[in-house]
Amino acid sequence: MSPRAAAHFLSTFVFLSIYGTQICPFLESLSPVQLGAPIAAVLAAACLLRQPLHTRFIDPAAPADQSRLAFALDWGIFVSAGLVLTAFNSVVHGFPAGSGLKLSLGLVTLGFFGAVDLSLERERGMIERFRRTGEQMALGQSHLPVSTKLGLFTTLTVTFTVTVLFLVMSKDLDWLTRSAQDLRTGEAQRAILIEFLFVALVMLGHLLNATVSYARNLRQFFQNQNGVLAAATGGRLDGRVPVSSNDDFGVMAQYTNQMVASLDERTTLLQRTQDVTILTLASLAETRDNETGAHILRTQRYVRALAMQLRDHPRFRNHLSDEAIELIYKSAPLHDVGKVGIPDAILLKPGKLTDEEWGVMRTHPQLGASALRSAEDALGSNSFLRYAREIALTHHEKWDGSGYPAGLVGEAIPVSGRLMALADVYDALITRRVYKPAWSHERAAQTVREGAGSHFDPAVVAAFLAAEEEFRAIARQFSDEMHEPEAPHAMRAQRDTAAQGQAALV
Repeated sequence: MSPRAAAHFLSTFVFLSIYGTQICPFLESLSPVQLGAPIAAVLAAACLLRQPLHTRFIDPAAPADQSRLAFALDWGIFVSAGLVLTAFNSVVHGFPAGSGLKLSLGLVTLGFFGAVDLSLERERGMIERFRRTGEQMALGQSHLPVSTKLGLFTTLTVTFTVTVLFLVMSKDLDWLTRSAQDLRTGEAQRAILIEFLFVALVMLGHLLNATVSYARNLRQFFQNQNGVLAAATGGRLDGRVPVSSNDDFGVMAQYTNQMVASLDERTTLLQRTQDVTILTLASLAETRDNETGAHILRTQRYVRALAMQLRDHPRFRNHLSDEAIELIYKSAPLHDVGKVGIPDAILLKPGKLTDEEWGVMRTHPQLGASALRSAEDALGSNSFLRYAREIALTHHEKWDGSGYPAGLVGEAIPVSGRLMALADVYDALITRRVYKPAWSHERAAQTVREGAGSHFDPAVVAAFLAAEEEFRAIARQFSDEMHEPEAPHAMRAQRDTAAQGQAALV
C-alpha cells in the first residue's frame, strides 16, 4: 500500500474518533476504547483489503478506465466501512439507525476526498510511466469532460461540508437545550466554536490536499505538453505527450501527438524531396562538365569532415551548429550548378580558351548564385537556399583576395565557401581527368598545405590535416571506379589542356 493511502486511513481514524462524539449523543456516551476500537478494526481491515482488490480489479483494467475505477473502489471501501460500523453499533450497543448513519456520513465524506486524492496519485503514476516508456493510453469512445469533473467535485464537496456542519450544529443545539441551566454563555460559545473550527479545518485540509494533488497533475501535463510543442517549434519532432487521462487533457495530448506526427511525416517528405532536388540539379550540372557524379558525393563529405573538425574552433563555433553543418552538407552538391548556364561551345571546347571565353567560364559562380537567389525570391528566404547560394557564389574565392568572382579577402568569404573551396580543389587534384592523371593523396595534401594563407583559410587547412585519414577513406569509398556514370559523355574526352583544366578548378 502506498504511504498516501495509509495516511488517509490513519487520518480518517483520528477524525472519526473525535467527530463521532461531536455529532451523536449516543457515540458520545461510549468510552474512548468502545468508540475507537471498532473504528480501528474496520479501517485496518479495509486497509489490508485495498491492495488485493486493486491488484485484482484495477491493475488489469484498460489504462483509460483505471483512474475512474480506482476512485470508485476506494470510495466504496470507505462507504462499506461506514455501513459495517453502523451495523456494529446497532447490534452491539443498540444505537438507532440515525446514529449509525451519522458515523457513516463521516466515512463517506472522508472517503470521497481520499478516493479523489488516490485516484489522482494513480493518474500521476501513469503520466510518469507513459513519459518514461513512450506508451500511450487508448482513449475510450467517450470521455468525461474536465468541466464535468470539477462541477461534480465542487457539488459533492459543498454538500458534504454543509451536511457535516449541519449535524454538528444540530447536536450542539440539542445539547444547549438540554443543558441550558448548567452552562455559562461564554463556555458554550467556546465549545461550539471549537467544534465548528475542528470540522472546518479537517474539511478545508482535505479540500486543499485534493486541489494541490490535482494541480500537480496539471503541472505535469502542461510541462509535457509545452515541452513537446517547444521542441516541435525548434524543429525536433520526435517528442510525444503522454496520453494519461481519459478527459479533455488526454484528448488534447492525443491531438497534439497526431499533429506532431503529421508534421514529422510531412517534414521528412519535404526533406527527401529537397535532397532529391539537390542531387538532380547537381547531377544535371555534372553531366555538362568533366566530372563524374561521384565528385559531388565526395566533396559534400569532405565539407562535412572539415566542418566537424572546426565546430569547436573559436572562430567557427558560431557558424557551425549541428543544423548548419547538415545544411552545408546538403547544399554542397550545388556548388557548380551555374555551369548549366555556360555555353557548350566554351564548357566543352576541345582547344584552349581565349581570354574572353575564360571570362565567360568564370561567370558560373554568379550564374549559380543568381538562379538560387531567384528561388529564394519565389519561395522565401530559408537557411538551405542561403547556404547553397553562398557556396555557389564563393567557392572560387581565395583567402588572399585573388579569387573570383568578387575577389573577397579572408573572413569576408563565408565559412561555407571556404570549406567548399578546399574540398573542391582537393578532389580535383586526386581525381583522374582526360587532361591529367590522378595525384596521390600526399601530393594533393602538400599542395593544399602550401595554399594555406593564400588560397585557403589556414584554419581550414589545419582541419584538413587533422582529418586526412577521413579524406582518404571518403576518396576510396566514393571513387569514380565505384560510381561510374550510366552513359559515357564523348564530348568530355575533348576537354581542355591540363593547364587550363587546373586553372579552372582553382
